[in-house]
Amino acid sequence: MARTRANDYDQKRLGILSRSAKLFAEHGYTGTSITMIAEACGVSKALMYHYYRSKDSVLFDLLADHLQHLVGVVEAAAQSDGDAGDRLFAIASALLEAYRGADAEHQVQISSLKLLPPEQQDELKALERKLVSLMSDAISAAIPAAAARPQLLKPLTMSLFGMLNWHYLWFREGKGLSRETYARMVTTLMVAGAEQAMDAITDDDARPERPASRKKTERPPVARRA
Repeated sequence: MARTRANDYDQKRLGILSRSAKLFAEHGYTGTSITMIAEACGVSKALMYHYYRSKDSVLFDLLADHLQHLVGVVEAAAQSDGDAGDRLFAIASALLEAYRGADAEHQVQISSLKLLPPEQQDELKALERKLVSLMSDAISAAIPAAAARPQLLKPLTMSLFGMLNWHYLWFREGKGLSRETYARMVTTLMVAGAEQAMDAITDDDARPERPASRKKTERPPVARRA
């Protein structure tokens, strides 16, 4: 007979994910065991298996919850009042606010998503692409010149994400800039400087490099016997 779920099942599951994120961020995914997670949560290994049967399932769930939350807050920010520049700022500010208290989840997303099975990676990467699409649409609206040069839109989008996503390496709560002020700074940099930056790039510069092709007569190097 299947075991029924306790009334606080979801609350305990979220607690497991939060503690797991901190362990993965501190020790790395491969350096963390189910036993370590159970001990950090103050439960037995047997009870831990009632919630999660494997480390993969823990990692997948915490990243899925994290990314779904980010998509939700960005979608809401994209509908905010104001002009296109205001909405771009609202998205950046919402992202930084969503990262508050979630540095561990954010670090794990960057470092460990690639360690999951391919089918789980695909599901999570679809959420990442949704975030990129929302940001890209906001940049296109705020910077019409970027929309006119789509080959440069993705680099601009990923540059803005880079400024936001790596802030945890240096940002300290209560010291220096606030999250909102930093969001204002990076979006102003983007809106004020993007067009000039794109003008400095020719269409030839923006073409992807082709890998060097081997001549037909060239043979791959062969290891010589000592």
